[in-house]
Amino acid sequence: MRILVVDDHALFRQGLKLLLRELDERMQVSEAADCAQAQAMRAEPFDLILVDLHMPGISGLQALEAMRSAFESSRIVVLSGEEDPRLVRAAIDAGAAGFIPKASTPEVLLGAMRLILADGVYLPPVALRGLDEPGEPSAGGASGEGLDGALSDRQLDVLRKAVQGKANKVIARELGISEGTVKAHLSAAFRALGVHNRTEAVYAAARSGLQVKG
Repeated sequence: MRILVVDDHALFRQGLKLLLRELDERMQVSEAADCAQAQAMRAEPFDLILVDLHMPGISGLQALEAMRSAFESSRIVVLSGEEDPRLVRAAIDAGAAGFIPKASTPEVLLGAMRLILADGVYLPPVALRGLDEPGEPSAGGASGEGLDGALSDRQLDVLRKAVQGKANKVIARELGISEGTVKAHLSAAFRALGVHNRTEAVYAAARSGLQVKG
């Protein structure tokens, strides 16, 4: 597992590296102080990128979009000092595969990282409340376990990569299928989950425990 931590606070980066290595001492953790430093490392094959949204230079959702563009095949999870549900939703809309508030306790942070490293999706509890309100992901549809019978293996593969935040063209390239086929598989997966788009699928995955290992 190769991880890149993108954050402008050196102390936070060092602390997170210690926590990550506590989970698995074999883990390779690299650091970048901002998006520019991270983009200079785009040739390196990172499995997971943890990115802050408030840094010098490129920041906010633009930082997330910059990381998605530079590291198309990597899972990207947001680290943030904020946990406004609207920001969480916007980050997922922009392609994040999870969201960890910096205000989390060490125990919560470790739990979130265990889930993410096990190829799951972590969202803060505040973002998962009121899921049946207008404009929020539906609570209906199949559970993570129920999807195994509702979808084919290829449809599950496509769904998992979509939940990882990967674009259709990347999914098509990695699976050796056309973008049209990707869209068809996603439509079937969204119907099975009872959702309408990728963002709602990420919320459903976080709620149901759907594993997104690709």
